[in-house]
Amino acid sequence: MTISFPPGHFSFVAWFALIPLLKSIETASPYNAFRLGLFSGLIHYLSLIYWIVVVLGRYGNLNVFVALLALVLLSLYLSLYLGLFACLTTFLKDSRFSIILMACFWVAIEYIKGNLLTGFPWCLLGYTQYEQLYLIQISDLLGVYGISFLIVFANGLIFRMLTKRRHESNASLKWGFPLLLIFLIGTLIYGHHHLSGSKAGEKNGYPINAAIVQANINQSLKWDPAYQMETIRTYQRLTRSIWPFKPQLIVWPETSLPFFFQDSQEFSPKIFSLADKSGATLIFGSPAYKRVRGAIRYYNRAYMITPEIQQVQYYDKTHLVPFGEYVPLKKYLPFINNLVQAAGDFAAGEKLVPLKTGDLSLGILICFEAVFPELARTLVREGANVLVNITNDAWFGMTSAPYQHISMAVFRAVENQRPMIRAANTGFSAFIGPQGAILSETDLFSEEVLERSLTLSGSSLTFYSRFGDLFAIALLVISLTKIFSCLRARWKCRHGNK
Repeated sequence: MTISFPPGHFSFVAWFALIPLLKSIETASPYNAFRLGLFSGLIHYLSLIYWIVVVLGRYGNLNVFVALLALVLLSLYLSLYLGLFACLTTFLKDSRFSIILMACFWVAIEYIKGNLLTGFPWCLLGYTQYEQLYLIQISDLLGVYGISFLIVFANGLIFRMLTKRRHESNASLKWGFPLLLIFLIGTLIYGHHHLSGSKAGEKNGYPINAAIVQANINQSLKWDPAYQMETIRTYQRLTRSIWPFKPQLIVWPETSLPFFFQDSQEFSPKIFSLADKSGATLIFGSPAYKRVRGAIRYYNRAYMITPEIQQVQYYDKTHLVPFGEYVPLKKYLPFINNLVQAAGDFAAGEKLVPLKTGDLSLGILICFEAVFPELARTLVREGANVLVNITNDAWFGMTSAPYQHISMAVFRAVENQRPMIRAANTGFSAFIGPQGAILSETDLFSEEVLERSLTLSGSSLTFYSRFGDLFAIALLVISLTKIFSCLRARWKCRHGNK
């Protein structure tokens, strides 16, 4: 299952990756199935998110053994969900609709994983298909969970076809195969309709010239005060190179300014001057702080400077990274307080609203926020006509994480049918169309600028933008109902025998 995710181009593997697990639990008890699922999940997540060791070890300055322990603990936690899936799947052995219920269980568990304990919806199964544009258009109805459902349904059906014995009933195959064909054909027809209609939408929209600056600032030097002036000069030089393009919007990455922009008398005037001379609205990241009741609260902030009038608006990151930007329960668990210095100790922003100037309404997503569908959806409902993801993936180093990160950002554009501008310090920066096509993209760890004319259609809200994860919630209800029914039947059977 791991190799079906980026950076490889083996997304097709996802359509049969679960078959070995399904075979191993075919005759297992619920307890043994849970153990097998837990083991499978541990191998999967250790190989999928191994980059956590790089983040905590190289940049967090933690002992390599502590970093490895953190990776193992997080992988074990995530493996519990795959163990639960394997356990619940054993309840379906005698069910006529086992294949479709199996897919329901998977989506329900993904939804819980994405929301429980602040959520960690990293690399849900549907994200493997981010390059399959015809397939993923259905995300504006069902979200990424619709793709996950199809993949697990296909896995279950192929497994049944491969393991069916002569004496067994083929009822599930009789309806399962036609139903999967209907789902897939319907999904592809819907995708073709959307991609064909996108050209007509572009004719009715209005264009803006936008540019992205990827300065490729070395993470080990970024916060060195002696290097601040060099950082400013790099951004000045790259931004001036864009001026012949006459951009209306320029986007710099997360924490592109490694100082407090709000009170830097030395550097902040240079940024105002640069924005004014460019004639473009400038988006950039910088740390910020507020004094609240005698205490200082720090924020991960995105600023927007409007030229000429030098109007400043900002957005403070609302969904922080646990153990990355804050330490949960640090008041009650003193022994983990030593992580604060490495991780940071930020406060969450209070408002999730677009930054607006003229016809532009920019929905800002800072780094990790791009993996949470409800944040982008809320911004679009509040009027955002462009999604802007600013991030600093330098923390990941040369690992698979930057590839995984951008693959998930693609779905935010598709779900809401809004273009996305993604500015990363070291890559990948990209322009993503409202149908999920990566229109242009930088290389990893390179100094580059991207220029693009985007069409803002002001299209109406998609079904997903309006109603969110109704599909996933419905499958969660179905799953809970089925689980309750199975447990009740087992209870009756045991007590009836007595």
